[in-house]
Amino acid sequence: MNKLFIQLLKSRNLTPSFMAPQYKDLADPFILYDMDKAIERIGRAIKNREKILIYGDYDVDGVTASTVMAESLILAGVNPEYLDIMLPDRFADGYGMSSRLIERAKNEQATLVVTVDCGSRNHAIIDELNVEKIDTIVTDHHETEAEMPEAIAVINPHRKDHPTESLQNLAGVGVAFKLAQALVKKELIPAGQEKWLLDLVLLGTICDSMTLIDENRILSFYGMIVLSKTRRPGLKELMKKAQINSINTETIGFGIGPRLNAAGRLDTAELSLNLLRATSPMAAAPLAEKLEQLNQKRKAEQLLATREIKDRGVQSDPVIIETGKWHEGIIGIVAGRLVEDYHKPAFVLTETTEGIFKGSGRSFGDFNLAEALAFVKDSIISGGGHAAAAGVKVDGKNLYKFREQLNEYYRSLGLENQARFFRPHADLVVGNFSELTLEFLDDLAKLEPFGPGNEEPIFHLKDVRLENVARMGADRNHLRLDLKDSKNKYLKAVSFYAPQDWLDIDPQFDRIELLVKLCKNEFRGLKTVEARICDIIKL
Repeated sequence: MNKLFIQLLKSRNLTPSFMAPQYKDLADPFILYDMDKAIERIGRAIKNREKILIYGDYDVDGVTASTVMAESLILAGVNPEYLDIMLPDRFADGYGMSSRLIERAKNEQATLVVTVDCGSRNHAIIDELNVEKIDTIVTDHHETEAEMPEAIAVINPHRKDHPTESLQNLAGVGVAFKLAQALVKKELIPAGQEKWLLDLVLLGTICDSMTLIDENRILSFYGMIVLSKTRRPGLKELMKKAQINSINTETIGFGIGPRLNAAGRLDTAELSLNLLRATSPMAAAPLAEKLEQLNQKRKAEQLLATREIKDRGVQSDPVIIETGKWHEGIIGIVAGRLVEDYHKPAFVLTETTEGIFKGSGRSFGDFNLAEALAFVKDSIISGGGHAAAAGVKVDGKNLYKFREQLNEYYRSLGLENQARFFRPHADLVVGNFSELTLEFLDDLAKLEPFGPGNEEPIFHLKDVRLENVARMGADRNHLRLDLKDSKNKYLKAVSFYAPQDWLDIDPQFDRIELLVKLCKNEFRGLKTVEARICDIIKL
């Protein structure tokens, strides 16, 4: 094992169990409250050949969770003809259980609705289903209210009456997988068959930015193995279209995830659902092509919106609030980009109907968006979400009031030094590039996947000599630095969409140190270690 890698393990206090987690160490699914009730009701539905309708969500977590639930129920003995999936439309339904679900369930003569990644706060819809004598099982991972809806079972580790703290990092797809495990434990699914669902559990967990420790470390570790040998024609075709040749955090987060998400953002999430459930390359290929086109369209519209906002200049308020006429499906990504670029919480709102603005917010650090929207409730039509991401609807006549109240709330908190949350922190100092070998990269890969709680390692490059600076790309906004250490060992460092002050570095006059992540670059069969710049320190 590489000496530098051993130092990294010590600096992070990583144990052998983290390096090689055991599948058998997954938590008993029945520690989740109501799991026994859910399994009993599903068993009765299988025995009586009842029609079951799964209701999901339009993002990657929702689509993967819907697929996991469907495949689990089929493995348990549900006839596929008695099973259907309904996904909400981002634009017509919004988040959560839609009233359209009631008509769909009635039309299909379903007697059981199983939710994934939603449902904990949809009391009224569940009450209406009860009136129609349609039972509901909720599987979800979002925050709940104090009182649970009147469902047969509400399986959610965040239940306020019966929280399951050890599982509170699970994504919606993770909760769905725990139900699959419960079906295995009750011998309704043959032991081991559920492991083939872990490729989807990995995708939903990574793309929902869940913390990758404890239960999620085990699920994602084995999910990487399953994804590398996935049986799904849809994922194979999608990876082929995206030119993905290896499975790692980057190819999942920037390759697979955005393409699966593009359907729910710009069209219908049914496209992604159908891709994941495709049974042949012939059926999957056109769906993968459609997702590729939607993702290209998403990137173009996102770029246009971001440029428009930057060209007109953002206000100096502590919370950025921008309005315009953009595609509703991309405003959340644009808000996230503004947060990255300006290190401020941001809301981006688009006019969806005459005088009504719908928006997405992104935050970080100590500014909780859910609490902020509760404070400004008098100036909005509706809103809610999490600490770091939220949605809002505002009457155009109240936009000024919304802006003033939101920024008033921010100032009242007296938050200090929030920029610290954006500063990368190095795990180790490296002064000798000869330690950065391909073998070291292979060791680093053992820590994958990376994400919250298991961030990708960052290295502080000291005592470097700047040999050359080059701008790359059609817009010349990418940066390449040629570096040498004290022993003349060479390393290339790259930054895409580099800040202007980085682009202006002069190799003749500037002395620098860098914080970098490491990756493997392959060109014409030659593999080399390359650095991705996180920060540049001018000395």
